[in-house]
Amino acid sequence: MKPARPVEAQHLQQAFQVFNLASSELCAAYEELRRQAEALTRELALANGELEHQLAEKQALSQRFVLLLEALPGGVVVLDDAGSVVQANPAAYRMVGAPLIGFSWQSLALERLRHTDVPGEWLRAARSASAIRLSIARRVLQPGAGEVLLIQDITEAHAQRECAQRKERLAAMGEIAARLAHRLRTPLATALLYAAQMGGAGLPAAKRACFADKTVDRLQHLERLIEDMLLFVRGAAGSREPVSPAQLLREVVRIIEPQARERGLHLEFCDGAGALTVSADPQALRGALISLAENAVQACAPEARIRLAAAVRGRQLEFRVVDTGAGIPPEAQCRLFEPFFTTRSGGTGLGLAIVRAVAEAHGGTVAASSVPGAGSEFVLRLPLDLDPKELHETSAIAHC
Repeated sequence: MKPARPVEAQHLQQAFQVFNLASSELCAAYEELRRQAEALTRELALANGELEHQLAEKQALSQRFVLLLEALPGGVVVLDDAGSVVQANPAAYRMVGAPLIGFSWQSLALERLRHTDVPGEWLRAARSASAIRLSIARRVLQPGAGEVLLIQDITEAHAQRECAQRKERLAAMGEIAARLAHRLRTPLATALLYAAQMGGAGLPAAKRACFADKTVDRLQHLERLIEDMLLFVRGAAGSREPVSPAQLLREVVRIIEPQARERGLHLEFCDGAGALTVSADPQALRGALISLAENAVQACAPEARIRLAAAVRGRQLEFRVVDTGAGIPPEAQCRLFEPFFTTRSGGTGLGLAIVRAVAEAHGGTVAASSVPGAGSEFVLRLPLDLDPKELHETSAIAHC
């Protein structure tokens, strides 16, 4: 039997049509891929060019950064998270010395630097006779990335600062000396006058004794003035030791109580410090509190009240002296702590100035508030260095 050729030709024709269609689709797909490849090639070339440009800029920036570090007059030391030096500029080598890289900064500081009385300032012994004074500031980088030390040579600036302070002290001493000479002149002249009158012929014994008493009184006034002046100049530079505020205030009360009783005053005492102790010069602090209490006694009329209290407020210890006396005139309140300023005829004008000097020597302050006719309040505040547990324990008794 013969095969059906027309059917085979028809199938073959259909196969060629399918092949041609597939070929056309493949050609179109290839052309599309070629166009996409060319576009990606162009984009990649642009990206490579941008990356090369950015890399060149970063290299230039890095070079400028290196040149800047080398040109900086201040030292820059970079530490890793372990505290070892990983980078330092030439100024750091000049100030701290070599070698630096790879060494622990803590060991380098112990070996080459020593502390000063100013936080953040150090001394480095140089080969010459004078030492170099350095200011070192620390800047922490990102967590785990270490820190940067910024070092400045402040030797000249420190010398200029000391010179300026010395000139200020000399100017202040000159002013104080002039005021002291003026204050000494009057009682000295009075004492000399009384002493001269005692030498008069035929002077009755009673008159002579009166002149002698007045002479002694003026000389004692001179002695108090000189003692107050020495206290003011010396301030509270004495040795520090643990002091109980409550015990200190009880001693002040014992000293002031006879004077208050004699004048008919009511003396009150409030202990809000408990068993707390502070590092202070007890003699200077006691003298300051006695001065405040004596001023209160002098300002009060009979039946007035004086209250002495110690309390803890936050991280401060407060001594308060409150009275219900005559108060202080408004025009005098702004000058209370000035040397030689007084509102009493027999005062030296140095008592409150000494109180302020004592407070400042202990890192504290003193302030006054007064209402004429209603009384005055003086508050002496000293800083406390307590941990959170101690603050919690003392806060419960700070009720005065």
